[in-house]
Amino acid sequence: MSTINTWHPDDINLSDMEFWKRPWSEREEAFKVLRSQRPISKYDEPSVEGSVIEVPTGAGYYALTRYRDVAEASRHPEIFLSGPGAVSQMDLPTEMVEYFSGMISTDNPKHARLRRIVSNAFNPRNVRAVEDSIERVADETVSRAATSGTGDFVPDVAAPFPLEIICTMMGVPPSEFATVLHCSNVILAMGDPDIVPEGTDPILAVLEAGATLTGIMEELGKYRIDNPIDDITSALVNAEIESEKLTQQELASFFVLLVTAGNETTRTAIAHALHALSEHPDQKARLSADYEGLAKTATDEIVRWASPVIWMRRTLAVDHTLSGFDLKAGDKVLLFYNSANRDEEAFEDPFVFDVGRTPNDHYGFGAPGPHFCLGAHLARREITVIWRKLLQQYPDITSTGAPSQLASSFVNGIKKLPYSF
Repeated sequence: MSTINTWHPDDINLSDMEFWKRPWSEREEAFKVLRSQRPISKYDEPSVEGSVIEVPTGAGYYALTRYRDVAEASRHPEIFLSGPGAVSQMDLPTEMVEYFSGMISTDNPKHARLRRIVSNAFNPRNVRAVEDSIERVADETVSRAATSGTGDFVPDVAAPFPLEIICTMMGVPPSEFATVLHCSNVILAMGDPDIVPEGTDPILAVLEAGATLTGIMEELGKYRIDNPIDDITSALVNAEIESEKLTQQELASFFVLLVTAGNETTRTAIAHALHALSEHPDQKARLSADYEGLAKTATDEIVRWASPVIWMRRTLAVDHTLSGFDLKAGDKVLLFYNSANRDEEAFEDPFVFDVGRTPNDHYGFGAPGPHFCLGAHLARREITVIWRKLLQQYPDITSTGAPSQLASSFVNGIKKLPYSF
């Protein structure tokens, strides 16, 4: 396979896990080549090995790597469907799609119904309670981490902080926090051997993790029907809009989505922030000197830079021509948000980390459309608060070694990141 600066489009295989194990700089160079030479390119679907569950291999998928193409696909959900599956290149059984991705793998009218019910649960009073908890959990997280003065930033700060907020928000007891974290890691690990050990059936591991999370939420949901308190789960199970309520399965699917998408992506952005600020001390000094003035732009630049979710899938409902390229009904396309967030046509100096970047219409939370991230406000708030605490209390915080990349094409994760205060 080619090395950096010598990529040829024919040498780039986005379905090859070896590609996703390469350093970020090499991957970004490959996407730069694709955007300029082959912006809509086709790949075979990755094969699933070592599983007793057979996953049929389909006809492959097209990669959309330009900002404008990702935007058009996102703005036309009637053409680019989510229902057949949003988080897998392969066509999985319908039950499995609904089980693991719930609302993001639905189309209207079902999607509108689910989003309406869920949005209602995030009413102003509940949102205020969540935001109050962010400040408290940030203080506690930073205080715990500071006791040693050095360690691994991911388990010390980036992972426990958003996990505790989401679990508290849903009313999950602290005794289950570690289980929720482990299960969400397994679901999003894409078989990374550090998380799903070699010799383990990767699909069975994901199914078992999903079943564990579902069990936690089903038990909690049933209890909250008769014993409601001020948490999101109580609001969800008792929410009724135009005589519509969430089913137990829909509640469980939403929880799986929340603890994977809501927890994993925020933690990824927080970890990437430490790496980026350490690599760009001028930007760190600039942010520290005027945090309140730059908090909003810095948070969005962190999300753009990290691009926590690398892609989402859509399936063509009808034949459609996109930027002169003919797609057919049934074709699968992957919207590569990471590539869109480095598109030279959309961003000035996209490979520069700039905490004051404006405008910054990035796709770190997805592109505009009905599937734009429901938790974008919460994620921004979490990133802003935790980095305010860290830079105010420990302005010399820095990474002390190279980050360990998650071997995944879906989540731009960091497994380990040594640091010191």
